[in-house]
Amino acid sequence: MNREGDRPSFPPLFAGVEVAGGTDPFAKACAEAGLGCDAGTIVYNIGLDRLAAAIAFAPEVALEDAMAMLPACGVGFQNALGALAPPEVAVHLTWQGGILVNGAACGGLRVAAATADPDAVPDWLAVGLEVTLIPDDPDAPGADPGRTSLYEEGCVEVAPARLLEAWARHTLVWINRWSEEGARPLHAEWRGLAHGMGEEIALDRGGAEMHGIFVGIDERFGLLLRRGGETSLVPLSDLLEA
Repeated sequence: MNREGDRPSFPPLFAGVEVAGGTDPFAKACAEAGLGCDAGTIVYNIGLDRLAAAIAFAPEVALEDAMAMLPACGVGFQNALGALAPPEVAVHLTWQGGILVNGAACGGLRVAAATADPDAVPDWLAVGLEVTLIPDDPDAPGADPGRTSLYEEGCVEVAPARLLEAWARHTLVWINRWSEEGARPLHAEWRGLAHGMGEEIALDRGGAEMHGIFVGIDERFGLLLRRGGETSLVPLSDLLEA
């Protein structure tokens, strides 16, 4: 993939921290956030085969509302890749944070916070992104039809640094809209990108697998799961990592 100008530049309110080697930007962002780093810090690692990054936030609302940063980052990524990739490249999002490119898994989002109490205002919240740039075995692309890479989907000219910049810009747009207009615009945009709505899905809840029909999301992006004749709510904060 095009790697010219690998050092990204970020919009105001964001500041980049580059890490290299095997350093996990998500773990680094969580650690730095716990030590009081500035909100808007983006820790990133651009490798040969993957792009990994994480944004640290300092929410001013309860955790269950602040969890909207996860769909905001997902929509931001879809908008970013949509602007840079060939027009035939389709990007969809799963409720659990997965990123699908042309129907196959190509990465995902993850989230952690200073507290798991949905009614408490967390000191920090971090959202991580990981995207596969080239397949594990470049000599055997498409070996696993359920997984893909940007290289395999025709995004050879998408420079990872430019994609990271675009992710930050588009995510900031959605955070501002969420802050100024409420959840409705983000809710509508995310629903249009959601994968599996109306279909049976499997959720991992504390090591136990739950099956049901994904019928929609509530105003806080919680998943509405129908099993038998009953519909239950799975809060978005269930996706928090320890």
